[in-house]
Amino acid sequence: MKTITRISTIFLLVVAFFASAQQIYFENVNSNNALAIITQLQPTPQEGTHSESINYQYGNHNFSEIYTNSKTDLSTIQIGDYNYLNFNNAFNKKSANPTISTQGNNNIIDITGSNSISEKIQFHVKGDNMTIFMRNY
Repeated sequence: MKTITRISTIFLLVVAFFASAQQIYFENVNSNNALAIITQLQPTPQEGTHSESINYQYGNHNFSEIYTNSKTDLSTIQIGDYNYLNFNNAFNKKSANPTISTQGNNNIIDITGSNSISEKIQFHVKGDNMTIFMRNY
């Protein structure tokens, strides 16, 4: 029994050692290339129902509250301090593919629901102390 455990452990270590991983060096991320990095990391969506939320936060005291359904693909990035994001699409059956980026400090983005107008919407907030409230019913 000990032999099987040892062989299994060695096998898993060898597989983990040779497995390739994505590497992003944070010192190379800046406001000019952050969105390009997000699009490179996004996997190709598969057919059928799926839900995907990609959220990157660089800074201190950033907060994201995301409620999605199975038809939502969400990409967010927060660069700065004290940024708040609330995205609530949990009670809506419409598809939403928003892209939200915030660069600055003390910004608030609050989005509830989705409709045909907000489908594939993109928010790019640059600055400090900005607030966006969007309600779709």
